[in-house]
Formats: sequence, C-alpha cells, structure tokens
Amino acid sequence: MKKYDAIIIGTGQAGVPLAAKFDKEGKTVAIIEKNKIGGTCVNDGCTPTKSYVAAARRAFVTKNSQEFGVETGNVKVDLKKIKQRKDKIVSDSHENIEGLFDSLEKLDYYEGEGTFSSENIIEIKTKDGKTEQVKGKQIFINVGAKAIIPKEYKDLDYLTNTSILELEDTPKHLIVLGAGYIGLEFSQAFARFGSKVTVLERNERFLKKEDKDVAEAIKETLEKEGITIHTNSKNTQITQEKGISKVSFEKDGKTHTLEGSHILLSVGREPNTKALHLEKAGVKTDEKGYIKVNQHFQTNKEHIFALGDCNGEGAFTHTAFNDFEILREFLFGKKDRKLSDRIQCYAMFIDPPLSRIGMNEEQAREKMKEDDSLEITKGFRPMTKVARATEMGETDGMMKVLVDKKTEKILGATFFGISADETIHGIIDVMYAQKSYKTIRDAVHIHPTVSELIPTMLGSLKEFK
Repeated sequence: MKKYDAIIIGTGQAGVPLAAKFDKEGKTVAIIEKNKIGGTCVNDGCTPTKSYVAAARRAFVTKNSQEFGVETGNVKVDLKKIKQRKDKIVSDSHENIEGLFDSLEKLDYYEGEGTFSSENIIEIKTKDGKTEQVKGKQIFINVGAKAIIPKEYKDLDYLTNTSILELEDTPKHLIVLGAGYIGLEFSQAFARFGSKVTVLERNERFLKKEDKDVAEAIKETLEKEGITIHTNSKNTQITQEKGISKVSFEKDGKTHTLEGSHILLSVGREPNTKALHLEKAGVKTDEKGYIKVNQHFQTNKEHIFALGDCNGEGAFTHTAFNDFEILREFLFGKKDRKLSDRIQCYAMFIDPPLSRIGMNEEQAREKMKEDDSLEITKGFRPMTKVARATEMGETDGMMKVLVDKKTEKILGATFFGISADETIHGIIDVMYAQKSYKTIRDAVHIHPTVSELIPTMLGSLKEFK
C-alpha cells in the first residue's frame, strides 16, 4: 500500500492548488478524480456556462441593434458551433491542469472513485474495474455537488446543468423547473438562442433570497425577452410520449398544462458525499449530507478536511478557492485566516447581471429589530440615472447600498444592471478593508463608467426604515 502525506479526493477549485502547495512544500500527495479533471467549474459550471452566456449575448445584441442604426438581417444561431467552442475552452482547461500535475514531482494522479476504508485509508476503484488502496496522514475531501433529481422525475428523459451543455440542436420549447440562478441563466441563454422558454417556480415569491424590488426587476427583464415565468406552481406532473413532455401544474386554484420538447431540472443541489462511505472514517455530516467543518475546514476527525461545495459553507468557485486559501494558511502559514472572515458575495450571470454582498434590505430590517440601537442609511440609484447605461442602451436595474450610520461601515449592497458583476468589487474591497463608506464616496472614478455613480450614490444617503 502506497503512503502519502496528503490524499485529495476531487480536482475542483480547492483540490488542485492544494495539491500544488503540498508538492511545493516537498510533501507527497495523491489526488483522485472519478469524473473529468477540473471539477464543476471547469466541466459544467463557470467555464462552459459563461461561454454560452457570451454566445447568447452576441445573439441578443445582433438581433437588437436597430435603434443604434445597425441593421443585421436574419440572425442564425448554430448551437453545434457554440458547443464546439465551449468544448475547446473546457479542453484547454483540462490540458492546463494535466500539465500542472505532470510538472509536480511529488504528486500521483489517480483516475477512479475514491472511498474511505478507514479514517486513513482510501480505496480507489479505477474505470477498468481494478482496485487499490492508498494511505494518507491527512485527507482532503473536495468532491463538489450535483443537481438534485426528485424521485418522481428519475425515470423521465430530462436535462440537468451538465447534460444541457451537450445538446447540439436548440430545443423548440424548454421547460425549466426551478427559478434559481442556474435555471435562470440557462433560460435566458436558450431564449436568446431561439427556444421558447417557460420557467416553473414552486415558491410564491420569485427569487425569494433577494429584495422584492430587485427580484421583480429581474423578472420583468426576463419576461421582456419572451420568457414565461410561473411562480407558485404546485403539484407539477410530467408525462412523456414520442419526444413530447406534457406538464401539468396547479396555480391559483387552477390546473394548467404545457407541452415541451425538453425538461431542465434545476431544483437545487446536493453534495457528492453519499458514495464516500464517510461512516467508515467516522466523519459527520448534516441531514442533507454536507460535511460538518470548523473554522479551518477540519471535520470531527482533525486530520480529515472538507473543501468546496461539499462542506455547505459556500456554493461558488470563489468560495471554494477561498477555502483553499484559508486552509493553506492553517497548514503552512500563520494560521491567521478563518472561515468567519469571509463576507458572502455572489453574482447571477444573467444579462444584465445581479451581484450581492452582505445584507440586503430585508435582512437589515431583521437586524434592526434585534438591535434597536442600529441606525442604517441607504443609497439608491436606478440604472436609468447612469449615463453609461443610457449610452449603452441598457438601463434595466438599480444599485443600492446599506451603511451603518454610527460606524460608517458598509453593511451590504445589491447591484442589478449593466456591469454589476464587476462594479460590485469596489464595495467588496471597502468592506474587506473595514473602511468607512467615505473611502469610496470621496474617490475620483473614471468618467463615463457605471462605477462613477457609486460615489454619487454614497453622497446622498437617506434614512433606512
């Protein structure tokens, strides 16, 4: 049995740099991958989906340029070519990671499924049916998450965020179950590719984690592009015959029916932990299967760590990489970084995008109920009052920010509009620096940009109730 200083299960955004760090420190390391190298981000997450978002934007802009004096005629979308471009980008990412692994002298890469035999031993089942065991002083779990498939749909012909990326023909009518970020990004992309798109959301409120005005603005933007969105859709039933999906659902006391060519299931994610046999290592999980970790991503077994989506502490590539950064300092540095230092931030890459950091208005109101001494001020700017947005012809959305009146610290911000995924970073940086909002209010920003209106917005804060 081969022995290692470290065994890493999974080649996602935390596992790969961790392997490189162990090698740099002169430690022996094994890294195991049962699927495609690179994890979710590279294979069916950020990298491929954003290439589709980019293609969809090209199609949208081409079709909607008349008011700019640009006539294009008929616009044809070739999904096969879009997929080929995506596959090339993904393949290049694979080659980059493989090249890194080849350059690491202390690393052994295993293609196969790793499961626990004990708290220090991992059994690897290779694709050709062979098995071998490896032993590690420390073990790092980086297995990610996957789409939840409700049991009532398991026998149907459906798409997930993975399989939809393999289509070569544009669906005639794509019915999306779930109005989460994944579902909405694909909904808009395929609507721009030419599909009829219907979204069914079981919750009465659309994007319930966002402020109502923001959620409604997003819904209006998507509906303007021809996407039909049904919230409060209950008891959804699907039958399939001869390539047609018949969907029925209840809404407002009435039964509605649809016929679609394709069904995309986007009702949530679950961690890839069931197959690990964590019970053999004594590693504890919560009721949903997420591995419980402390501030430095240690499980209840101090030599076993869980990173990325499978620990339930973040569902994004940037949080997975931050897991690695915190762990790197814990293992090899000053041990001065911890999970609770992280300020949750994210974006939804519809067009225009949504971005968030910290509190939104509803969370702020709850905080004020808990602490009646807390005074909050609010800055707000509709994108119709942003010159760059007007010049670009993209005025949907708004920017808003919340500030603690006494400490002058920014509590949170929500941006929905052109370049929101980029402009939010000025707010993020000030929050991490723990500086007064005046730091960015008094900064001189370049004109004409979207970001230049952030100081303007912060210069006219109003009482928040």
